[in-house]
Amino acid sequence: MSSRRSDLTPLRLVWLALAAVGAGTALWQGEGLWQGVSGTEIVAQISLGIWCMVETMVRRNWLALLTFPALALGIGCALPLYLFIRSRRIT
Repeated sequence: MSSRRSDLTPLRLVWLALAAVGAGTALWQGEGLWQGVSGTEIVAQISLGIWCMVETMVRRNWLALLTFPALALGIGCALPLYLFIRSRRIT
């Protein structure tokens, strides 16, 4: 039986910190809710969304669907958040 604390590996903490920095940067620059999004970022967000959906269906990691609301803050928040969620152990 593992404790919650042992699930937060150094790499998972890096993903979480990067997601927080990405969200903070988007909010600080006023880029929330898809404001000022370039065409390449839209393609990246669609790609991440498809990947998230497919992986969620395969791994049954429903928590990974939290990536979709994070996409409103940009790929800089959503991708590290998805990697943080995906890197946890599935029971």
